[in-house]
Amino acid sequence: MSSITYEQAGVSVEAGDEVAKLVKTRIRNTLSKNVLSASGGFSGFYDISGTNLRPNGKTVEQPVLVTSTDGVGTKVVIATAIDKHDTIGDDLVAMVVDDIVVGGATPLFMTDYICCGQVIPTRISEIVLGVANACTKAGVSLVGGETAEHPGLFETDEYDIAGAATGIVDKRDILDPKLVSAGDVIVGLAASGLHSNGFSLVRAVVDNANWSYSRAMPELGTSENPHPTLGEVLLTPTRIYTKLCLSLLQVADIHAFSHITGGGIASNLARILPKGAIGVVERSKWEVPETFNIIKELGNVKQQVLESTLNMGLGMLAVVNAGDVKTVLATSENAGVDAFVVGKVEELDTFRGNGEIVGDTKGVDGGRAVLV
Repeated sequence: MSSITYEQAGVSVEAGDEVAKLVKTRIRNTLSKNVLSASGGFSGFYDISGTNLRPNGKTVEQPVLVTSTDGVGTKVVIATAIDKHDTIGDDLVAMVVDDIVVGGATPLFMTDYICCGQVIPTRISEIVLGVANACTKAGVSLVGGETAEHPGLFETDEYDIAGAATGIVDKRDILDPKLVSAGDVIVGLAASGLHSNGFSLVRAVVDNANWSYSRAMPELGTSENPHPTLGEVLLTPTRIYTKLCLSLLQVADIHAFSHITGGGIASNLARILPKGAIGVVERSKWEVPETFNIIKELGNVKQQVLESTLNMGLGMLAVVNAGDVKTVLATSENAGVDAFVVGKVEELDTFRGNGEIVGDTKGVDGGRAVLV
């Protein structure tokens, strides 16, 4: 009986080593002085002693570690369909680190995990380099990762990606729903596109319409790409809000952030409000990007379904003291992010508007939110 090798079983150790060589330098460039070298690369070490760590320029007196983990969902199916993988890293990093900053914390370091049917070094390195580039944008160290071949579980061209990050916040600076009260203003920060949620719906709409991801979409062109394809539009990388949010915390009285991910605007806003409060968001206060309208019309998608699935053009909400709204708008503009006053926080008992009131989402027994 002939001997069976690991490579014949579908796993190439050499291919994995080649990926490591291709991305080593770029990953190293993400590391801050707090990252230590130890353990032969089996894990990452990060020094959080007070002498080395001053997030936002402040000494942390009561350090609290914050962690988050996420993936990018079925957006990778589109990346595979058009063989474009250089922006998936932005999606992953944004989905993870922007959940951390919602608590008022500064993300410090991150790890990633790629599982695939076959390690194709050029493709995997493209993905990891994207993660490294995004970590640089967010000011986060990429301290480790793993790439695994799972033949039989994934087809040769299939993969999935996930990541986890850790941040730090002074206990006294944690953003808590208790800080929010009636009269606070809700500022919406513009999304770059669909970000990384709702792609099962989007793909179903595209498939049912028999559209190709190579379809020309000049009506959605930008100055950088005036003649994009549908696939390119859908793969627009998720905006990373980390540095902007941390800047806002320094210059304005921010009471809460809400990262608009799965569930849409109302669902995610309700999570960060206290019981007895309702966040009232007015649809007329910002212009929904045309991509969302195309999805709605192409798939005959009901407005409620669209709004409870996609971000509708707002990727992050800031709940701010009314006196600091102008500062938030100006700071966002200086960072190149459009911002809009989209609503306010009211007492639930006195709310008399119309609309579907959303609450008790994601297992959080908190406030309520509504789009009017």
